[in-house]
Amino acid sequence: MLKLIIEKELKEIIGSTKFVVTFAVCAVLILLTFYVAGRNYQLNRTRYEAAKAENMRHLEGLTDWVMVRNHRIFLPPDPLSTLVTGVANDINRTVDITTGAELVAHDSRFNDDPVFAIFRFLDLTFVFQVVLSLFAILFAYDAINGEKERGTLKLTFANGIPRTHYIVGKVIGSFSALAVPLLIPFLIGCLILPVFGIHFTGEQWARLALIFVTGLLYFAVFLVLSIFLSTVNKRSANSFLLALVVWVFAVLIIPRSAVLLAGRSVPVPSVDEIASKKNTLQRQLWTEHRKAMLGFRSTKSSDDPQELINEFQQFMSDLNDKRDKETRALAGKLNEERRNWQIQQNNLAMGLASISPAASFDLAVTHIAGSSLELKEHYLKEAQNYQESYAEFMREKTGMNTGGAIIMRIEDGEEKKEIDPHELPVFAFREISFSDSIAAAAPHLALLVVFNVVFFAAAFVAFLRFDVR
Repeated sequence: MLKLIIEKELKEIIGSTKFVVTFAVCAVLILLTFYVAGRNYQLNRTRYEAAKAENMRHLEGLTDWVMVRNHRIFLPPDPLSTLVTGVANDINRTVDITTGAELVAHDSRFNDDPVFAIFRFLDLTFVFQVVLSLFAILFAYDAINGEKERGTLKLTFANGIPRTHYIVGKVIGSFSALAVPLLIPFLIGCLILPVFGIHFTGEQWARLALIFVTGLLYFAVFLVLSIFLSTVNKRSANSFLLALVVWVFAVLIIPRSAVLLAGRSVPVPSVDEIASKKNTLQRQLWTEHRKAMLGFRSTKSSDDPQELINEFQQFMSDLNDKRDKETRALAGKLNEERRNWQIQQNNLAMGLASISPAASFDLAVTHIAGSSLELKEHYLKEAQNYQESYAEFMREKTGMNTGGAIIMRIEDGEEKKEIDPHELPVFAFREISFSDSIAAAAPHLALLVVFNVVFFAAAFVAFLRFDVR
């Protein structure tokens, strides 16, 4: 009996004009998403390679490693981030590397394409979160009361069909008819990616598959919710209106309100406030540094100018090391305090937003894709790790800390060989590990499962009391 109900639901949905139109729209949007992602990845890759080449070009012609300035590293483009954008286009992607100063990133994608700050990217998050959730409502808002209005519900139960079989068959049939066909354009989109030079690793394919499954889980939430609303409203028009109101609150109002309320409840020191404190200390240290420079006295009796210069250079290097240490200590303390406040604010915002399945879906897929809020901190940590290897390399080449130091040498007039900038250590960005991504996404995935279970249980209980006459 359950099988017959599922088959009936499949035939009714797939054979309708509404299904043909909506499936065509969804297929076009999904394929367009993969196409846009491929083109964006090509563009981002070209800019990334050009930036690296320009960085190397600036170092060409130098004859001494102490002359190396403006060395930069760049966040490489990630193909998954073009499919699930998250914060990947909002964070700064370029970091100026020195041997000791605090690292600050700059140059976000919106610096190059400011129009995208207004018109956001088309990605899988948008397709699932907005479009497909609306289509789920469109197909399921009259799943029960619509049948009653058409008189088919009474005829169905005249055959002695158990109510439990009917409601379960409705849910399974509706989900299968709507969700499974979406796999076709999704797979075609995956075949498009290699055309744009995007070749996923096994781990990236696993991430993409999990993103699709999460999308279906989110889609099911609104499908089951709409079926529940169709059992508690006598008229299908009322259930449709109520479903739209719930959708507006869940997708548009609750996530934004949660961020607003968290921002009001947990004030985070602004970047300008932190920068002001750092600049105050730097001015104080520079004043002390300058006094120490003026008070320098050589401890050697040698008349060799180069020895005096070397001694002064070492003196300056030691001062610079001390200044960098104090600056980084304060910066680390201020940044840690701000980070702790931000964590509290983020946790509060996510906790408030967790009543919305849209927020849970967004957080889950961005964690899986590696484009969540953690990307910014992870990138800076990777840059700091690189800074250590860079500083060690420069000390080996120059024998000193070159960050901010004054370099003085006596040239002997001989032509020097140019340095090879390709000797610099290569920045290899390591993505957030798959296990860490899954661990971060797990609570949000669990919430989506809970939403499905709760709404299905509510629909099940409500239908047991539903008057089918």
